[in-house]
Amino acid sequence: MQERRQRGTALLSVAEMASADRAALAAGIAGEQLMEAAGRAVADAVRARLPRGQVVVLCGPGNNGGDGFVAARHLRAAGWPVRVALLGESARLRGDAALNFGRWGEPVAALDPAALDGASVVVDALFGAGLARPLEGAARAVVEAIGPRGVPVVAVDIPSGLHGDTGEILGAAAEALVTVTFFRMKPGHLLLPGRLLCGEVLVADIGIPDTVLAAIGPATYVNDPALWLACYPWPKLTDHKYRRGHALVVAGARMTGAGKLAARAAMRVGAGLVTVTSPPAAEPIFQGATAGLLTEPFADFAAFTAVLESRGKSVYLLGPGNEATAETRARVLAALATGRPCVLDADALSCFAGDPGALRAAVKGPAVLTPHEGEFARIFAGSGDKLTRARRAAREAGVVVLLKGADSVIADPDSRAAICRNAPAVLATAGTGDVLAGLVLGLLAQKMPPFEAACAAAWLHGEAGTLAGPGLIAEDLPELLPPLLRRLKEGANALQEPPQQFMSHQP
Repeated sequence: MQERRQRGTALLSVAEMASADRAALAAGIAGEQLMEAAGRAVADAVRARLPRGQVVVLCGPGNNGGDGFVAARHLRAAGWPVRVALLGESARLRGDAALNFGRWGEPVAALDPAALDGASVVVDALFGAGLARPLEGAARAVVEAIGPRGVPVVAVDIPSGLHGDTGEILGAAAEALVTVTFFRMKPGHLLLPGRLLCGEVLVADIGIPDTVLAAIGPATYVNDPALWLACYPWPKLTDHKYRRGHALVVAGARMTGAGKLAARAAMRVGAGLVTVTSPPAAEPIFQGATAGLLTEPFADFAAFTAVLESRGKSVYLLGPGNEATAETRARVLAALATGRPCVLDADALSCFAGDPGALRAAVKGPAVLTPHEGEFARIFAGSGDKLTRARRAAREAGVVVLLKGADSVIADPDSRAAICRNAPAVLATAGTGDVLAGLVLGLLAQKMPPFEAACAAAWLHGEAGTLAGPGLIAEDLPELLPPLLRRLKEGANALQEPPQQFMSHQP
């Protein structure tokens, strides 16, 4: 059951989606049937979301264009006025695309910006997720002409000009009101800037059986509760505070708010005990932070290592409010040497700038790194899209990497990865990253596996931000966890179902 639910959150790369198509054909499902279902789903999306008006369908030379011809035919049958513009010569169409061009049976215009004249709706069926080169010529001219006209766009598979694996804009792409994709979403629907151009993403069931996923073995997921809810550490009647873990936040003498935020988040998410350790001068600040928060100062490095080993502490967080100094680096190395789970954030990462090998060599146990892009770039070399970079870093360092942003990516050393889609813009304010690190810490303290803990923390962080809305400050986030967790637990069965929207169109 859990495997089925996780498959519901799977994202397929362009190559994996091609494999799914081939598997469906090998199983006896005709390509004609798949295209008919896909085009009908697009037509249904237009009819459900937009007022009746002149539709202009832009068709490319491949199967995406074939989907467009099917959509045009179904909209015409429903009484909508429809015009079609085609990139290239109709004589060059092949296979199911040629078949559905013939079924359209009406003249088509050459693809040109003038084809958009009078349009109330544009159906973008030029190119799908497999596009690998920048748009050019007539296709680019038309795509660039859509935006200034302010016409709503329904995109077929993905807005033309977006790379399905990376979300990168290949020359140009028009913003869609709705994107109708098929079987499963692609990473490019969620990674920026693609996510900003896809609008509402609908996933249409066109008849490809879920069983094809077993052979594909997808390793990329939407970060939704279905991915990790089965191992969420809900409190049990037999629990006590020690069983729920003792988390240690290593705080600095300056920027003490960061340590307080992280500790509060760890407490709210369920850690049994939370201790803040800091230089002695800062201890009174943490003592007054909140009832139930423990404090333990350290005057020197020897005292710090004694704190690491004392009172059965089970997991450590280093970075919030620290500074990128030799002292911070030494503390990080000491914590990693214990082999206990560690969360490293902010300056606990920056202090290894220019020497990533030392950090990688020091990892002796489970660890989660939570860098933003700037911190990530100081540690890890290499280029590429966000998903590729996070995966590479996790594999090379042997840790879970939570690369933060509006499209946060969580990757583990075995190449599993999840992309977040619920982070609101209001999280872009001071201290929210400290809260996120504290959430990871609190879940690790309760023995949630590192990858799942990072995914759950990022999802809770995004949902809490959405609940708060405009006016959010970081202190709000931990206080929103009780109602959010209650809702999550009460709706656990529903939340474990595949979260994507499926429109059933079985041929």
